Parts: sequence; C-alpha cells; structure tokens
Amino acid sequence: MEKVLLVTGSSSGIGAAVAEMAAASGYSVCINYRNNTQKAEELKESISIHGARVITVKADISTESGVLHLFNEIDTRLGRITHLVNNAGVIAPIKRFEETSLEKLHEIFSINVYGSFLCAREAVKRMSTKNGGSGGVIVNLSSVASRLGSPNEFIDYAASKGAIDTFTIGLSKEVAEYGIRVNAVRPGLIQTEMHSHAGDAERPEKLKNFIPIKRAGTSNEVANSIMWLLSESASYVTGALLDVSGGR
Repeated sequence: MEKVLLVTGSSSGIGAAVAEMAAASGYSVCINYRNNTQKAEELKESISIHGARVITVKADISTESGVLHLFNEIDTRLGRITHLVNNAGVIAPIKRFEETSLEKLHEIFSINVYGSFLCAREAVKRMSTKNGGSGGVIVNLSSVASRLGSPNEFIDYAASKGAIDTFTIGLSKEVAEYGIRVNAVRPGLIQTEMHSHAGDAERPEKLKNFIPIKRAGTSNEVANSIMWLLSESASYVTGALLDVSGGR
C-alpha cells in the first residue's frame, strides 16, 4: 500500500526534517506551507532526489477553506492520505500573560489548535476503515510547555499545546477500532527558527544548562521520533505523549 503523508507547516524546521526523512523512506509527501513558496519549492526539489512523489500546497490551515483546499489537492494529486503530521504552529513574542491580546490568542489557537483539529478531521474521514479507508497514523506536535506552563514567556502557547495533548488522547480512543493510531510528540528546547519568532534567538543557549542533557535538541532528533511513530515499528502505540526533551 502506498504511504501518502501530509506534513503541515513543513517548509522549514521540524516539518522539513520529517518531509525529507519520509521521502527517503518511500512515502509520497505533501509539503504544506502558508507563506514561503521559495523555501517549500527548494525543499521539494532537494527531497525529490529520493525518487518519491512530492507536492507542495500553499494553504492556511487556520481556516476551514484552507484545510479543505489542502486535502482536495492531496486527493487529486497524490491519492488517499494514510499519514498526517500536524506540525504547523506559531508562537507569540515572549511576554507576561497580562500583556496578551485577544488578537494574538486568536492567531495562536486558530493555527495550533483549530488547524490541527481540522486536518485530523479530514484525515480521519479518509483513513477510517468505517469509511472505506485502510487505516492510518496521525502524529500531533505538542510541546513540553504543555506540562511546564511557560510562565513569564508564553502561557498562551503552552495552553494551546495542552489542548493538543487532550485531543491526542481522546481521538486515539475514538478511532483506534477503525485502524487509526494517534500520538503526539512533545519537543523540549529545540534549535529552530521559532525562538527568533518569540523574540529571543539566543534562548536555546541561555536555557541549555537547565536541561539534564545540557544542550538544545535538533529538528532531526524530533523528526526521528515522529518517523518511528508513523512506522509499523510503533504498531501497538496509540494515545501516547512522547517527550523529546533531553530530560527537561
């Protein structure tokens, strides 16, 4: 059976690492992005050398119309989805909670929570054996922030990832009998562009001594864990929240 994988928000960082590893492992891959067409096309070109079918789809997953467009493109160009990585996410600039605006809360929850929910909904419709699918796997991107709370930094982001944890557990129980496994990876301090978006590119260096392993992780280290959960090696794993955090 052909493995058709969607990785949301995958033009860079952890998502790009997953897309590359998946293409090398024989998956057909959809690279989804919101803004950076150049990065997405460059990634497509670089991972197509593995011989995999790779497409890029520009779609804003924070909107239902964007999600429906994304899945229609996959249906038409790759076929029925079998694997989903809900990677797309945003973070707000570091600040205390009393400075948070409703506008920023809407953005964070629309992408981090609603986007993941909507993509999972469309994936379940296509994967479920109840609907004629052959089963599948969903891996959500959470964060250790969901259990640390991220005080004085980004409580809103942490709360959005807490929602992903609960969603993962609930959905995994609902769809297990229909051939779908649902798990989440919770990265810790990882060296990605997200820290720059939060307003402190040096954050991994500043915080590394608070981590038992004494360093930030890499996108590839998180991607390796995601690839394991996608694979048949994890065939009896569902409803799991896997911390990839160096012990944090």
